[in-house]
Amino acid sequence: MVAISLPDGSVRNFDGPVSGAMLAADIGPGLAKAALAIKVDGQLRDLSHKIKVDASVEIVTRDHHDALDLLRHDAAHVFAEAVQELYPETQITFGPAIEDGFYYDFYRAEPFTPNDFEEMEKRMCEIVDRNEEIVREVWPRDAAIAHFREVGESFKAEHVETIPDDEDISIYRQGEWLDLCAGPHLPSTGKLGKSFKLLKLAGAYWRGDANNPQLQRIYGTCWRTDKELKAYLHRLEEAEKRDHRRLGREMDLFHIQEEAVGSVFWHPKGWTLYREAERYMRSRLEAADYVEVKTPELIDPTIRTPELKTPELKTPELKTP
Repeated sequence: MVAISLPDGSVRNFDGPVSGAMLAADIGPGLAKAALAIKVDGQLRDLSHKIKVDASVEIVTRDHHDALDLLRHDAAHVFAEAVQELYPETQITFGPAIEDGFYYDFYRAEPFTPNDFEEMEKRMCEIVDRNEEIVREVWPRDAAIAHFREVGESFKAEHVETIPDDEDISIYRQGEWLDLCAGPHLPSTGKLGKSFKLLKLAGAYWRGDANNPQLQRIYGTCWRTDKELKAYLHRLEEAEKRDHRRLGREMDLFHIQEEAVGSVFWHPKGWTLYREAERYMRSRLEAADYVEVKTPELIDPTIRTPELKTPELKTPELKTP
């Protein structure tokens, strides 16, 4: 007998192991249709996960607070599948959910451009329409390494080799496409919906090491509804209007060059504003009996931080302005 405690305090008993899908169906057809995943004793699991012992369980639907991370993770997988269907020579690496969206890192000789995004999004929508079942499989380590090497996924093969021996080699298959992933995931691609959009490109390195191959990272966003997506894109547009780099350029205040990334080349109007702000700040600090010090702008990088010694300064008691 397996006793399942639900958030409303009720308990449902089953004669043997019960999956999240079976539990949702037992509660009602509406919940069975809306269910995306389950939380078992606080741990997010696939809807197909079998519960074998007494547990507290929540059914995760689209309005659950954990749903967005789940949707965004699946959006990354659907995106990677779309990219490999369109560009079969592309290797996949990692694609996690992040704040407000997701990204996926790809290895490909030819660079992607934002002009590719529309076609990628269209293929993602096609994959959603296919409603491909998403199934978790556990593979033997050697079989997983052999498979990924055979299909030319050298990054995935390398990663499998680093997974500890006591961990499962977890594979998620959606249709004919598969990926190495710990999960959890939605029961099918159709559950994702189409409230997503690809946003920008960036560079990355395999495992974050500049000595490793360079990858192409594509960021996207994903939301529960089109309304949420539209609101987020509007926030991005408003933030872009206030971007200091754009305003500095358009107002002839400063510019930034590749030769000194992170440093500012001030123009006359910008430097005038800077000096005025500096003058005002200094007057406030002096009025509050603060004193200034000046440290070097460059320090020998071979000197480790703990070895740097700052002499103790004798200063008057300071007041807060």
